[in-house]
Amino acid sequence: MHFGHLRPVQEVYQDLMLDELLWIPAAVPPHRDEPQVSVKHRLSMLQLALQANPAFKIDTRELERSGPSYMVDTLVSLRQDYEDASLALIMGQDAFNGLPQWHRWQSILELAHIIVCTRPGSEFSSTGELMTVLSQGRVENSQQLKSAPAGLIYTHPVTQLPISATQIRRLCEQGKSPRYLMPERVCEYIQEHNLYETQSGK
Repeated sequence: MHFGHLRPVQEVYQDLMLDELLWIPAAVPPHRDEPQVSVKHRLSMLQLALQANPAFKIDTRELERSGPSYMVDTLVSLRQDYEDASLALIMGQDAFNGLPQWHRWQSILELAHIIVCTRPGSEFSSTGELMTVLSQGRVENSQQLKSAPAGLIYTHPVTQLPISATQIRRLCEQGKSPRYLMPERVCEYIQEHNLYETQSGK
C-alpha cells in the first residue's frame, strides 16, 4: 500500500463526493502471483495506511471467502448488501484495458459502474469488445452514476505517482528504505517485521 494507490483514490472520493469508499484486499489474486506476505501482514499494513482517514473503510469479504478472489463474486456479495444503491468499482486505466481477461468480466457492469482513473497521455485499449462496452456505457458527467445502480463507465483524471509495489519490494530486498513512497507507519511495519527481505518473503 503506497501513495500511488492512496492519492488517486482520495481524489476520486472527494471529487465525485462518494458516500462511502471500501478497500477490499484480495485473498488469492487471480491475475498475478501469490502475494509474498501473509494475509495477516497485508491486512495490518492496509489498516495502518488508512487509519487516519475515516472516510476509507476496509471490507474483508474476500479474505473470508475461499478460492480465487474474483471481482465479479465480490460484487455479487456487495450487491446483496447494498441492494439498489449505486455501486462503482474504481480501477486504473491499465487494469481497465485488461478487463476482458477478468473472470466473467461482462457481468461486472451488470453489478456496478466502473470509474477509470486516467493519466495524461494514456489511451484506451483498441480491443473490440472493450471498445464496444466503453462506447455504450461511457458518461461524461459523474452525477449520472447516481441515476442507476450499475452499468456506466466514467473516466476521471487523477494525479499519477510513478510508484510501484515491485519497486518497494526490491528496495526492501536490497536493505534500502522505502520511506516517502508510502505512509510512514506502513514503512515502519515492514521494517519491524522484516517483510520482503528475500524473494521467498515471510
